[in-house]
Amino acid sequence: MTTPRLLLDTGSGGKASHRLIKDVFLKHFSNDVLDRLDDAALIQASGPLAMSTDSFTVTPLIFPGGDIGSLAVNGTVNDVAMLGARPLYLSCAFILEEGLELDVLEQVVRSTAQAAKLAGVKIVTGDTKVVPKGAVDRMFINTTGIGEILAQPCPQGHRAAPGDAILVSGTMGDHGLTILATREGLSFEAPIQSDCAGLNHLIAKLLTAIPEIHVLRDPTRGGLATTLNEIAGQSGVQCLIREEAVPVNPVVAAGCSFLGLDPLYLANEGKLICILPAQYAEQALEIMRRDEFGADAAHIGDIQADHPGRVVLQTPLGGRRLLDMLEGEQLPRIC
Repeated sequence: MTTPRLLLDTGSGGKASHRLIKDVFLKHFSNDVLDRLDDAALIQASGPLAMSTDSFTVTPLIFPGGDIGSLAVNGTVNDVAMLGARPLYLSCAFILEEGLELDVLEQVVRSTAQAAKLAGVKIVTGDTKVVPKGAVDRMFINTTGIGEILAQPCPQGHRAAPGDAILVSGTMGDHGLTILATREGLSFEAPIQSDCAGLNHLIAKLLTAIPEIHVLRDPTRGGLATTLNEIAGQSGVQCLIREEAVPVNPVVAAGCSFLGLDPLYLANEGKLICILPAQYAEQALEIMRRDEFGADAAHIGDIQADHPGRVVLQTPLGGRRLLDMLEGEQLPRIC
């Protein structure tokens, strides 16, 4: 039996396009705003807003722990939430390759809808393009998110201050190694899967309970080390982290050792960095550890005034080494 696939006329704007929108996208994305099918979405929001956009080109499209659809929603939801906002609305645009299997498309659309539902956001506008075979690698997705600011002043990369504690919500490198292993057909002693998840509900709990959070960031491409370098540069401070305090899944640690990779530079898609005054560190850890996406939260280091712009790793033996920003492309196509 031949698997139904996309044809170029599916993107023509005619009957085939309308069938695809109705039978696949509206079937899963339906809500009171999107269903009007206007050229733009009429939305309600008040006060200062956070807005973020991102494009997703991951290979493979489907991987242990998620797929390109859930990745697109969670990635943008997290970016909006890191500014101390409650994500409300998403746009979602699909660029599809001629010949893509319709069942793969529907699986991704279904996952996209489920991720949006879990995050509590509405997909209110979107677009679909079908391009000739070879013009894209099967499927690209672009999402833009808008949210209402919950905290004033909001967490931002330039607000880290000497004396602050550096917390992470869980293990580092899960997503990056999962994508590499799936793409290359690698297997390890125990299964691994992506940490792909929306963190906006966890962030809302932190912002509600703690009066002052200086920085929230998600360590995606370039991993923990690169993201901390960005923060150190923005804030003009030094980040000192303790190697033994950074949580890493033992399977990820073993896989990285075998492949010559450093988990501190591998991508994460469901973890956050929280930098805040040290007196709130234990309270923040308790909040994170009570959440399913923060069970392995840890206090990994502190902000110092020495050597602005540097990230320093303290080893278990007491030595120190600089962690520079990622140079080159360690793992292409991880998001």
